[in-house]
Amino acid sequence: MTEEEAQAWLRAEYDVSRETWQRLEFFVALLREEMQRQNLISKASADNLWGRHIVDSAQLLRYAPVSDAGKIWLDLGTGAGFPGIIIAIVSPYRVKMVESRKRRCEFLNHVVEQTGIADHATVLADRLENIESFPVDVISARAFAPLDRLIALSHRFSTENTVWLLPKGKNAVRELKGLSPKRQKMFHVEHSLTDPDAGILVGKG
Repeated sequence: MTEEEAQAWLRAEYDVSRETWQRLEFFVALLREEMQRQNLISKASADNLWGRHIVDSAQLLRYAPVSDAGKIWLDLGTGAGFPGIIIAIVSPYRVKMVESRKRRCEFLNHVVEQTGIADHATVLADRLENIESFPVDVISARAFAPLDRLIALSHRFSTENTVWLLPKGKNAVRELKGLSPKRQKMFHVEHSLTDPDAGILVGKG
């Protein structure tokens, strides 16, 4: 997916308003500026930022419940802002971003403030183990931990209706097979729009 194709897909899929588009572009500018100070994404993917990172994040909304201002999205290990910042920009979800690294938290808080999404986006600057449980509607994690450990650490935030959206690249099927039969039944694999060889684990419960 080229940068032009990625931007066209975003406009068509989510009917992006001018204000939302400006926020996305501002986030990209902030990210590129911050990359001069810390290693947020790989240099190899920086030239394909819209496809490799922004659309890769936004596509998760296709499998999420219809969003409203009351629904909570918990993003684990948000890092450079993916998918948490993108979800907060293009949807009304109340996004809680878990990130323990100080400099990344500082960057995320700066983005939240500068892009004007502070009313529904929050950075939880701590390790997940230290965060008090609360029920959420969606749990996402792009590069947080192996699947079995991820579920063990975060299942206390889930309810029977929680949707799990876990991009796992080419390892999606292999990681899924490593779970217990009961846990395996929670998930199925969807193909990623941005990489035909990559999978997204979509689960419920």
